[in-house]
Amino acid sequence: DAVELPIKFIPRYAGCYHCRILLKSSCDVRVYEIECVVNTDHAEAELEFLTPAYQAVIQDIPISNMSSQNWQLEAILEGHGFYGPPVINVGLGETALYPLMFKPIAEC
Repeated sequence: DAVELPIKFIPRYAGCYHCRILLKSSCDVRVYEIECVVNTDHAEAELEFLTPAYQAVIQDIPISNMSSQNWQLEAILEGHGFYGPPVINVGLGETALYPLMFKPIAEC
């Protein structure tokens, strides 16, 4: 048998929220710990690269991990002339820089 325990959570900001729920009866005590990780709806960014043909330019993109777990992120780059590491690790509570390189092979 199961008993539903509806919980409503309305966060104000993105981040990691911890909660402890204590349930007591005359013959039992239970503690439940809940962790909620809240991300923003979506993030959009626009980068403009200006460089002569055959000359590389690198933009370090900060990635902040505000969760309570380490992240191993996979990067999928689309488009000609863009390069970067296929995987980046971001420790909990840390900010890592993803080095995105653009190296055009022709004028475009």
